Amino acid sequence: MSITRIYLAGAINGCTDAQMSDWRDAMKARSYTFDAKFLDPTDRDYRGRELTLGVPAEIVTLDKRDIEDSDYLVVWYEKPSVGTSMEIFYAHSLTIPIILIDKREDRTKNLSPWLVYHSTALVQSIDDAVETLNIWSR
Repeated sequence: MSITRIYLAGAINGCTDAQMSDWRDAMKARSYTFDAKFLDPTDRDYRGRELTLGVPAEIVTLDKRDIEDSDYLVVWYEKPSVGTSMEIFYAHSLTIPIILIDKREDRTKNLSPWLVYHSTALVQSIDDAVETLNIWSR
């Protein structure tokens, strides 16, 4: 069985360490259910240097490379994020399946049609995302 490569997309800009990392750590901890390599953009922490000359190009280039190398994109969606939306759009253009974990506090409001259209699966928990990955990677 080959290793499943999973890109972990979610807000980084304006997030605390916990907001940025807790869900990613939980996904990684669940990798025992399948053979996975996680491509995590938080491994390259540019917070506070995002607008330094050359850094935006480096961030986008490396994130796009990781997405290109992925079998799946898992998205943690709590609030709108331009970077996350761009990653979803890019992965969709490469026909990479996308699982969006909807973690908004107020789910009575509809998700953007753009998010719904570009997501392959909409789930509400990490457990649901892992179950979907297990089905897809069989």
